Amino acid sequence: MKTGGAMLAAGLLVTGCATDPYGYDDPYYAGRDNQQLERAAKGAAIGGIAGAAVGAVVDGVSVVEGAAAGAAIGAVAGAVIKGRQYYRDTQGYCYYVDDNGNPVYDYDTDC
Repeated sequence: MKTGGAMLAAGLLVTGCATDPYGYDDPYYAGRDNQQLERAAKGAAIGGIAGAAVGAVVDGVSVVEGAAAGAAIGAVAGAVIKGRQYYRDTQGYCYYVDDNGNPVYDYDTDC
């Protein structure tokens, strides 16, 4: 039952980070919090599976302990790390679109 409490605490910590501090009710901002929460959930699922696999292979670590640790780490990583989709403009430069919809050029990235 100890791992259940740890998973509950990790879930509460992650969902606390997924709230909108500015309180926008504008439809333009709708779904932005859900994106972070969705990334956290995907990270938790992938981390849980990977942790369970590690727990099955490594001596001294149970499958449940490995899954709990992997899910907690994956959820935090998923909530914090934002993947960027890079695009190439007509001149061959790479850019990504920021949260406000503006292109941000990254001259050190190959896309």
